[in-house]
Amino acid sequence: MDERLRISGAAPARECVVGLPAAEEPSAAWSICGRNQKGNQLMHDRKGPIRKISVAFPVIGETEKRYVADCLDSSWISSIGKYLSRFEEAFAEFCEVKHAITTNNGTTAIHLALVALGIGPGDEVIVPTLTFVATANAVRYCGATPVLVDCDEETLNIDVRAIESKITARTRAIIPVHLYGHPADMDSILELVKKYNLHVIEDAAEAHGAKYRARTVGSIGTCATFSFYGNKIVTTGEGGMVTTNDDELAAKLRLYRGQGMDPNRRYWHPVIGYNYRMTNIAAAIGCAQLERVDEALARRKRLASWYSSELSQIPGLVLPVQKDYAEHVYWMYTVLLPECSAETRDLVREFLESRGVETRPVFYPMHLLPPYEENPARYPKATQISIRGLNLPTHELLTEADVAHVSEQLDSAIRSVRLSLCA
Repeated sequence: MDERLRISGAAPARECVVGLPAAEEPSAAWSICGRNQKGNQLMHDRKGPIRKISVAFPVIGETEKRYVADCLDSSWISSIGKYLSRFEEAFAEFCEVKHAITTNNGTTAIHLALVALGIGPGDEVIVPTLTFVATANAVRYCGATPVLVDCDEETLNIDVRAIESKITARTRAIIPVHLYGHPADMDSILELVKKYNLHVIEDAAEAHGAKYRARTVGSIGTCATFSFYGNKIVTTGEGGMVTTNDDELAAKLRLYRGQGMDPNRRYWHPVIGYNYRMTNIAAAIGCAQLERVDEALARRKRLASWYSSELSQIPGLVLPVQKDYAEHVYWMYTVLLPECSAETRDLVREFLESRGVETRPVFYPMHLLPPYEENPARYPKATQISIRGLNLPTHELLTEADVAHVSEQLDSAIRSVRLSLCA
């Protein structure tokens, strides 16, 4: 056992997430007993059963099951069926746009958008360094070059003040990411887009329903992309969407999504396309999810208010902000630990894990990853946030008591790790 953990009284963590096995088999001291209907796993330690609060958990109800059963009964289980058009129409209305084009995941949605905009080898696309790797990877899929920009230390989104210096004659687009549910400062970005004749692709994978100056994200840029992975606010298991108000672009997106097949001439392929289609089953789940999305968003806002109230007294802990131009949807309630090292953050996470609280570190910035590695000194804010950042359990089934428990354990973790490091 790590000596610091022994001093602080925390047990060493075991990875207990379903589908993510630990590096070693759980010993007799720890075992998983299943997961209850509130998204909390049940574990045992030597003292008896304890619950584990999951960092994320999908809410799947009877409507989802009924719609999926309808697909199975009808035999429309692949990429044709009534739920696909229904989901696209409902999501377009939700985002207040003319077109919504389903895809099979959020990464392919970004790639599809870039392809439809004609971005390719020799082009540059500006992306935030603090994002999930899919944003930069999709640019590389096109043979283009992702150009990294540091983040804003308050919202964690792309630092709009640092974008213009990265624009060159080869720049074709900017991809602002609405990270963890808080919209990027879009007006500042749109000014640059107009000045330099660029495209803007909103990466709204984590921001379903968020608003920027009363406009729904997904309706602001040239186009926008969404993910419906299992931990997202709206899920289809796996899935994605591209939204746009541009009729011509929408037609290109549909063409490239379906193997490049001419919609008016079956099996005629005028372009090289991709098989990025969503299934009717996934769309059926999405339709059911959208029927209760307002409730889902309201629950997350209430959850965030509970966290902010509980955590506001912890010295040095930085809570998420909501700028006056934004409506945050809190895909993840993300805090910055008091000044610390990555090792200290991991000790806090291990302590929480031992107390039944699952957390996630924030994303590694692109400039720290081998495919995109650059000098960390060029991105000081993202580098520090990646060290200090922590995603707390954030899903609709958490109760006020759950939030109080997580907050109490986080406070204990910070205090215990501080004591152990000073011992």
